[in-house]
Amino acid sequence: MKITAIETYIAGNPWKNWLFARVSTDEGIHGIGEGTLNYFGRTVEAAIHELKPLVLGMDPFQVEVLSQRLIRDVYSEGGQVHMCAVAAIEIACWDIIGKACNQPIYNLWGGRCHEKLRAYANGWYRGPRTPESFAEKAKDVARRGYTALKFDPFGSAWRMVTREDFDLTIDIIGAVRDAVGPHVDLFIEGHCRFNVAAAVDFAEKMAVHRPAWFEEPVPHTNIAALAEVARRSPVPIATGESFSSKQEFAELLKHDVVSIYQPEPLNLGGLFAARKIADMVDAHLGMIAPHSAQGPVCSAACLQLNASIPNFYVHEVFDEFNEPWEKEIVTNPVEVVNGYIEISERPGLGIDLNLEEIARHPYRQENYLPLFKPGWERREGKI
Repeated sequence: MKITAIETYIAGNPWKNWLFARVSTDEGIHGIGEGTLNYFGRTVEAAIHELKPLVLGMDPFQVEVLSQRLIRDVYSEGGQVHMCAVAAIEIACWDIIGKACNQPIYNLWGGRCHEKLRAYANGWYRGPRTPESFAEKAKDVARRGYTALKFDPFGSAWRMVTREDFDLTIDIIGAVRDAVGPHVDLFIEGHCRFNVAAAVDFAEKMAVHRPAWFEEPVPHTNIAALAEVARRSPVPIATGESFSSKQEFAELLKHDVVSIYQPEPLNLGGLFAARKIADMVDAHLGMIAPHSAQGPVCSAACLQLNASIPNFYVHEVFDEFNEPWEKEIVTNPVEVVNGYIEISERPGLGIDLNLEEIARHPYRQENYLPLFKPGWERREGKI
Protein backbone atom coordinates (compact mmCIF):
# COMPACT_ATOMS: atom_id res chain seq x y z
CA MET A 1 0.00 0.00 0.00
CA LYS A 2 1.24 3.50 -0.84
CA ILE A 3 0.17 7.02 0.11
CA THR A 4 -1.00 8.80 -3.02
CA ALA A 5 -2.47 12.10 -1.78
CA ILE A 6 -2.93 14.28 1.28
CA GLU A 7 -5.73 16.85 1.34
CA THR A 8 -6.63 19.37 4.05
CA TYR A 9 -9.88 20.94 5.21
CA ILE A 10 -10.69 23.65 7.76
CA ALA A 11 -13.96 23.98 9.67
CA GLY A 12 -14.44 27.49 11.10
CA ASN A 13 -15.55 26.90 14.67
CA PRO A 14 -16.09 30.39 16.17
CA TRP A 15 -13.54 29.87 18.93
CA LYS A 16 -10.96 27.74 17.10
CA ASN A 17 -10.53 26.78 13.45
CA TRP A 18 -10.38 22.99 13.18
CA LEU A 19 -7.85 21.61 10.70
CA PHE A 20 -8.33 18.13 9.26
CA ALA A 21 -6.31 15.99 6.85
CA ARG A 22 -7.39 13.16 4.53
CA VAL A 23 -4.68 10.73 3.44
CA SER A 24 -5.47 8.53 0.42
CA THR A 25 -3.80 5.32 -0.77
CA ASP A 26 -3.47 3.35 -3.98
CA GLU A 27 -5.67 0.58 -2.51
CA GLY A 28 -8.67 2.86 -2.12
CA ILE A 29 -8.44 3.11 1.67
CA HIS A 30 -8.24 6.61 3.14
CA GLY A 31 -7.66 7.84 6.67
CA ILE A 32 -8.39 11.10 8.45
CA GLY A 33 -6.36 13.09 10.97
CA GLU A 34 -6.39 16.45 12.72
CA GLY A 35 -3.81 19.20 13.22
CA THR A 36 -5.78 21.93 15.02
CA LEU A 37 -3.68 24.56 16.85
CA ASN A 38 -5.65 27.54 18.25
CA TYR A 39 -4.50 30.59 16.21
CA PHE A 40 -2.43 28.72 13.61
CA GLY A 41 -4.89 26.86 11.39
CA ARG A 42 -3.56 28.16 8.09
CA THR A 43 0.04 27.90 9.29
CA VAL A 44 -0.25 24.22 10.21
CA GLU A 45 -2.13 23.58 6.97
CA ALA A 46 0.79 25.06 5.01
CA ALA A 47 3.22 22.89 7.01
CA ILE A 48 1.25 19.75 6.09
CA HIS A 49 1.59 20.56 2.41
CA GLU A 50 5.30 21.36 2.77
CA LEU A 51 5.86 18.01 4.48
CA LYS A 52 3.63 16.06 2.08
CA PRO A 53 6.30 15.27 -0.57
CA LEU A 54 8.35 13.45 2.08
CA VAL A 55 5.73 10.74 2.54
CA LEU A 56 3.96 10.42 -0.81
CA GLY A 57 4.67 6.91 -2.08
CA MET A 58 5.39 5.58 1.44
CA ASP A 59 3.58 2.65 3.04
CA PRO A 60 1.21 4.07 5.73
CA PHE A 61 1.92 0.98 7.88
CA GLN A 62 5.49 2.23 8.42
CA VAL A 63 4.48 4.82 11.01
CA GLU A 64 7.83 4.95 12.83
CA VAL A 65 9.88 5.54 9.67
CA LEU A 66 7.26 7.96 8.37
CA SER A 67 7.43 10.00 11.58
CA GLN A 68 11.23 10.03 11.53
CA ARG A 69 11.16 11.37 7.99
CA LEU A 70 8.69 14.12 8.94
CA ILE A 71 10.44 15.11 12.18
CA ARG A 72 14.12 14.10 12.25
CA ASP A 73 14.93 14.33 8.59
CA VAL A 74 13.78 17.92 8.09
CA TYR A 75 16.36 18.95 10.73
CA SER A 76 14.15 21.76 12.00
CA GLU A 77 12.49 22.22 15.39
CA GLY A 78 9.11 23.70 14.66
CA GLY A 79 7.52 22.99 18.04
CA GLN A 80 3.74 22.70 18.16
CA VAL A 81 3.22 23.99 14.59
CA HIS A 82 5.54 21.33 13.17
CA MET A 83 4.22 18.51 15.35
CA CYS A 84 0.54 19.27 14.71
CA ALA A 85 1.24 19.00 10.99
CA VAL A 86 2.95 15.65 11.53
CA ALA A 87 0.08 14.48 13.78
CA ALA A 88 -2.53 15.18 11.10
CA ILE A 89 -0.72 12.77 8.77
CA GLU A 90 0.26 10.22 11.43
CA ILE A 91 -3.24 9.85 12.88
CA ALA A 92 -4.63 9.38 9.36
CA CYS A 93 -2.09 6.58 8.81
CA TRP A 94 -3.30 4.77 11.94
CA ASP A 95 -6.85 5.16 10.66
CA ILE A 96 -5.78 3.52 7.39
CA ILE A 97 -3.99 0.69 9.22
CA GLY A 98 -7.03 -0.01 11.36
CA LYS A 99 -9.32 -0.07 8.34
CA ALA A 100 -6.95 -2.35 6.42
CA CYS A 101 -6.81 -4.76 9.38
CA ASN A 102 -10.52 -4.34 10.18
CA GLN A 103 -9.62 -3.46 13.75
CA PRO A 104 -9.96 -0.41 16.01
CA ILE A 105 -6.59 1.22 16.58
CA TYR A 106 -6.38 0.21 20.24
CA ASN A 107 -6.28 -3.46 19.20
CA LEU A 108 -3.04 -2.72 17.38
CA TRP A 109 -1.43 -1.50 20.64
CA GLY A 110 -2.13 -4.40 22.95
CA GLY A 111 -5.89 -4.24 23.09
CA ARG A 112 -8.59 -2.65 25.14
CA CYS A 113 -7.97 -2.00 28.84
CA HIS A 114 -11.34 -0.48 29.82
CA GLU A 115 -15.03 -1.27 29.34
CA LYS A 116 -15.85 2.44 29.06
CA LEU A 117 -14.10 5.76 29.64
CA ARG A 118 -14.93 8.18 32.42
CA ALA A 119 -15.31 11.67 30.96
CA TYR A 120 -14.99 15.19 32.28
CA ALA A 121 -16.71 18.24 30.87
CA ASN A 122 -14.85 21.30 29.62
CA GLY A 123 -16.08 24.41 27.80
CA TRP A 124 -19.38 24.35 29.70
CA TYR A 125 -18.97 27.71 31.46
CA ARG A 126 -19.40 30.05 28.49
CA GLY A 127 -20.74 33.31 29.94
CA PRO A 128 -19.91 36.02 32.48
CA ARG A 129 -17.18 35.48 35.08
CA THR A 130 -19.38 35.44 38.16
CA PRO A 131 -19.89 32.79 40.87
CA GLU A 132 -23.60 32.72 40.02
CA SER A 133 -23.05 32.00 36.32
CA PHE A 134 -20.46 29.29 36.96
CA ALA A 135 -22.65 27.65 39.62
CA GLU A 136 -25.76 27.59 37.45
CA LYS A 137 -23.92 26.04 34.52
CA ALA A 138 -22.08 23.54 36.75
CA LYS A 139 -25.42 22.24 38.05
CA ASP A 140 -26.50 21.57 34.48
CA VAL A 141 -23.28 19.65 33.77
CA ALA A 142 -23.77 17.49 36.87
CA ARG A 143 -27.38 16.82 35.88
CA ARG A 144 -26.10 15.36 32.61
CA GLY A 145 -24.30 12.67 34.58
CA TYR A 146 -20.75 14.00 34.56
CA THR A 147 -18.76 13.12 37.67
CA ALA A 148 -15.99 15.58 36.84
CA LEU A 149 -15.72 19.03 35.26
CA LYS A 150 -12.93 21.47 34.43
CA PHE A 151 -12.94 25.25 34.33
CA ASP A 152 -10.66 28.30 34.29
CA PRO A 153 -11.91 30.75 36.96
CA PHE A 154 -8.99 33.17 36.58
CA GLY A 155 -10.31 35.57 33.94
CA SER A 156 -7.49 37.20 31.95
CA ALA A 157 -4.93 36.85 34.78
CA TRP A 158 -1.22 36.82 33.97
CA ARG A 159 1.63 36.28 36.45
CA MET A 160 -0.06 37.91 39.48
CA VAL A 161 -3.51 39.30 40.34
CA THR A 162 -5.08 41.87 42.64
CA ARG A 163 -6.52 40.69 45.96
CA GLU A 164 -10.00 41.51 44.69
CA ASP A 165 -9.53 39.31 41.64
CA PHE A 166 -7.93 36.60 43.77
CA ASP A 167 -10.95 36.53 46.07
CA LEU A 168 -13.36 36.41 43.10
CA THR A 169 -11.51 33.38 41.74
CA ILE A 170 -11.77 31.50 45.03
CA ASP A 171 -15.44 32.47 45.29
CA ILE A 172 -16.08 30.99 41.82
CA ILE A 173 -14.40 27.71 42.77
CA GLY A 174 -16.41 27.62 46.01
CA ALA A 175 -19.66 28.33 44.16
CA VAL A 176 -19.03 25.46 41.76
CA ARG A 177 -18.24 23.11 44.63
CA ASP A 178 -21.45 24.09 46.42
CA ALA A 179 -23.43 23.67 43.21
CA VAL A 180 -22.28 20.12 42.38
CA GLY A 181 -21.73 18.75 45.87
CA PRO A 182 -18.77 16.92 47.40
CA HIS A 183 -18.55 13.92 45.07
CA VAL A 184 -17.99 15.60 41.68
CA ASP A 185 -14.32 16.12 40.82
CA LEU A 186 -13.27 19.70 40.07
CA PHE A 187 -10.31 20.28 37.75
CA ILE A 188 -8.98 23.85 37.90
CA GLU A 189 -7.44 25.06 34.63
CA GLY A 190 -4.51 27.47 34.99
CA HIS A 191 -3.57 27.98 31.29
CA CYS A 192 0.09 28.67 32.24
CA ARG A 193 -0.96 31.99 33.77
CA PHE A 194 1.11 32.45 36.94
CA ASN A 195 4.52 32.65 38.52
CA VAL A 196 5.44 30.25 41.31
CA ALA A 197 4.37 32.51 44.19
CA ALA A 198 0.92 33.25 42.77
CA ALA A 199 0.35 29.61 41.78
CA VAL A 200 1.18 28.32 45.25
CA ASP A 201 -0.99 31.02 46.86
CA PHE A 202 -3.95 29.98 44.71
CA ALA A 203 -3.31 26.28 45.37
CA GLU A 204 -3.29 26.79 49.11
CA LYS A 205 -6.53 28.79 49.11
CA MET A 206 -8.47 26.55 46.71
CA ALA A 207 -7.47 23.39 48.60
CA VAL A 208 -10.41 23.74 50.99
CA HIS A 209 -12.71 22.99 48.03
CA ARG A 210 -10.80 19.77 47.30
CA PRO A 211 -10.00 20.12 43.58
CA ALA A 212 -8.76 16.89 42.01
CA TRP A 213 -6.07 18.83 40.13
CA PHE A 214 -4.67 22.28 39.36
CA GLU A 215 -3.69 22.29 35.68
CA GLU A 216 -0.70 24.12 34.16
CA PRO A 217 -0.45 26.77 36.91
CA VAL A 218 2.86 28.06 35.50
CA PRO A 219 4.27 28.10 31.94
CA HIS A 220 5.22 24.68 30.61
CA THR A 221 8.46 26.15 29.29
CA ASN A 222 9.85 26.38 32.85
CA ILE A 223 10.02 22.81 34.09
CA ALA A 224 11.86 23.81 37.27
CA ALA A 225 8.97 26.15 38.15
CA LEU A 226 6.43 23.40 37.45
CA ALA A 227 8.30 21.05 39.77
CA GLU A 228 8.55 23.71 42.49
CA VAL A 229 4.81 24.36 42.42
CA ALA A 230 4.08 20.62 42.45
CA ARG A 231 6.26 20.16 45.55
CA ARG A 232 4.55 22.97 47.44
CA SER A 233 0.95 22.63 46.26
CA PRO A 234 -1.61 20.83 48.46
CA VAL A 235 -3.59 20.22 45.24
CA PRO A 236 -2.27 17.66 42.70
CA ILE A 237 -0.71 19.32 39.66
CA ALA A 238 -1.63 18.23 36.13
CA THR A 239 0.39 19.25 33.08
CA GLY A 240 1.84 18.20 29.75
CA GLU A 241 -0.64 19.35 27.10
CA SER A 242 1.73 21.97 25.74
CA PHE A 243 4.79 19.73 25.48
CA SER A 244 5.82 18.90 21.93
CA SER A 245 8.44 16.19 22.61
CA LYS A 246 8.97 13.16 24.79
CA GLN A 247 12.18 14.77 26.01
CA GLU A 248 10.15 17.43 27.84
CA PHE A 249 8.15 14.72 29.57
CA ALA A 250 11.37 12.90 30.46
CA GLU A 251 12.80 16.08 32.01
CA LEU A 252 9.72 16.64 34.16
CA LEU A 253 9.49 12.97 35.14
CA LYS A 254 13.00 13.19 36.64
CA HIS A 255 11.53 15.29 39.45
CA ASP A 256 8.86 12.68 40.40
CA VAL A 257 6.50 15.35 41.73
CA VAL A 258 3.68 15.40 39.16
CA SER A 259 1.29 12.45 39.09
CA ILE A 260 -1.20 13.49 36.36
CA TYR A 261 0.11 13.97 32.82
CA GLN A 262 -1.86 15.32 29.87
CA PRO A 263 -0.14 14.50 26.57
CA GLU A 264 -1.80 16.17 23.59
CA PRO A 265 -1.47 13.80 20.58
CA LEU A 266 -1.57 16.71 18.13
CA ASN A 267 1.24 18.68 19.82
CA LEU A 268 3.35 15.51 20.03
CA GLY A 269 3.19 14.45 16.39
CA GLY A 270 0.48 11.83 16.71
CA LEU A 271 -0.92 8.87 18.55
CA PHE A 272 2.12 6.58 18.74
CA ALA A 273 4.22 9.26 20.43
CA ALA A 274 1.47 9.85 23.00
CA ARG A 275 1.18 6.09 23.61
CA LYS A 276 4.92 5.86 24.29
CA ILE A 277 4.72 8.74 26.74
CA ALA A 278 1.92 6.96 28.60
CA ASP A 279 4.36 4.10 29.19
CA MET A 280 7.06 6.51 30.39
CA VAL A 281 4.59 7.99 32.86
CA ASP A 282 3.49 4.53 33.97
CA ALA A 283 7.07 3.77 35.01
CA HIS A 284 6.82 6.76 37.38
CA LEU A 285 3.44 5.65 38.81
CA GLY A 286 1.68 8.50 37.04
CA MET A 287 -1.78 8.70 35.47
CA ILE A 288 -2.71 9.83 31.96
CA ALA A 289 -5.51 12.28 31.12
CA PRO A 290 -4.82 13.29 27.49
CA HIS A 291 -5.62 16.82 26.42
CA SER A 292 -8.56 16.73 23.99
CA ALA A 293 -9.95 20.22 23.48
CA GLN A 294 -9.65 20.38 19.70
CA GLY A 295 -12.05 19.03 17.09
CA PRO A 296 -14.02 15.78 16.78
CA VAL A 297 -11.25 13.83 15.03
CA CYS A 298 -8.91 14.50 17.95
CA SER A 299 -11.67 13.33 20.28
CA ALA A 300 -11.95 10.03 18.41
CA ALA A 301 -8.16 9.66 18.38
CA CYS A 302 -7.97 10.21 22.14
CA LEU A 303 -10.67 7.57 22.61
CA GLN A 304 -8.43 5.04 20.85
CA LEU A 305 -5.45 6.14 22.93
CA ASN A 306 -7.29 6.04 26.25
CA ALA A 307 -8.86 2.64 25.57
CA SER A 308 -5.37 1.12 25.31
CA ILE A 309 -3.74 2.75 28.36
CA PRO A 310 -3.67 0.88 31.69
CA ASN A 311 -2.89 4.11 33.57
CA PHE A 312 -5.73 6.09 31.95
CA TYR A 313 -7.43 8.50 34.38
CA VAL A 314 -10.15 10.52 32.62
CA HIS A 315 -11.15 11.63 29.09
CA GLU A 316 -11.64 15.34 28.30
CA VAL A 317 -14.89 16.26 26.53
CA PHE A 318 -15.31 19.64 24.84
CA ASP A 319 -17.51 18.38 22.02
CA GLU A 320 -20.80 18.55 23.89
CA PHE A 321 -20.28 22.26 24.59
CA ASN A 322 -19.22 23.37 21.12
CA GLU A 323 -21.35 24.53 18.20
CA PRO A 324 -24.38 22.29 17.51
CA TRP A 325 -23.16 21.49 13.98
CA GLU A 326 -19.95 19.87 15.25
CA LYS A 327 -21.55 16.44 15.37
CA GLU A 328 -22.52 16.84 11.72
CA ILE A 329 -18.98 17.24 10.39
CA VAL A 330 -17.99 13.66 11.26
CA THR A 331 -19.84 10.37 11.13
CA ASN A 332 -20.25 8.46 14.41
CA PRO A 333 -18.94 11.25 16.70
CA VAL A 334 -17.81 10.49 20.25
CA GLU A 335 -20.84 10.44 22.55
CA VAL A 336 -21.06 10.79 26.33
CA VAL A 337 -23.80 8.91 28.19
CA ASN A 338 -24.19 9.54 31.93
CA GLY A 339 -20.63 10.81 32.20
CA TYR A 340 -19.00 7.91 30.34
CA ILE A 341 -17.92 7.17 26.76
CA GLU A 342 -18.65 3.83 25.17
CA ILE A 343 -15.60 2.52 23.32
CA SER A 344 -16.13 2.08 19.58
CA GLU A 345 -15.33 -1.27 17.96
CA ARG A 346 -15.37 0.16 14.44
CA PRO A 347 -12.15 -0.14 12.40
CA GLY A 348 -9.55 2.61 12.61
CA LEU A 349 -10.79 5.78 14.27
CA GLY A 350 -14.35 4.66 13.67
CA ILE A 351 -15.36 7.98 12.10
CA ASP A 352 -15.09 9.87 8.80
CA LEU A 353 -15.33 13.48 7.62
CA ASN A 354 -18.48 15.02 6.19
CA LEU A 355 -16.85 17.32 3.65
CA GLU A 356 -20.11 18.99 2.63
CA GLU A 357 -20.83 20.07 6.19
CA ILE A 358 -17.24 21.27 6.72
CA ALA A 359 -17.58 23.47 3.60
CA ARG A 360 -20.52 25.25 5.24
CA HIS A 361 -18.24 26.60 7.98
CA PRO A 362 -15.29 28.42 6.39
CA TYR A 363 -12.08 29.51 8.06
CA ARG A 364 -12.12 32.89 9.79
CA GLN A 365 -9.00 34.52 11.17
CA GLU A 366 -10.84 35.78 14.25
CA ASN A 367 -11.69 32.21 15.31
CA TYR A 368 -9.39 31.65 18.27
CA LEU A 369 -9.45 31.57 22.07
CA PRO A 370 -7.94 34.85 23.42
CA LEU A 371 -7.13 33.59 26.92
CA PHE A 372 -5.55 36.86 28.10
CA LYS A 373 -8.33 39.14 26.95
CA PRO A 374 -11.02 40.10 29.50
CA GLY A 375 -14.25 38.28 28.77
CA TRP A 376 -12.68 35.42 26.82
CA GLU A 377 -14.92 32.99 28.77
CA ARG A 378 -17.85 34.16 26.66
CA ARG A 379 -16.17 32.48 23.65
CA GLU A 380 -17.56 34.97 21.19
CA GLY A 381 -14.83 34.38 18.60
CA LYS A 382 -13.82 38.03 18.26
CA ILE A 383 -10.33 39.53 18.28
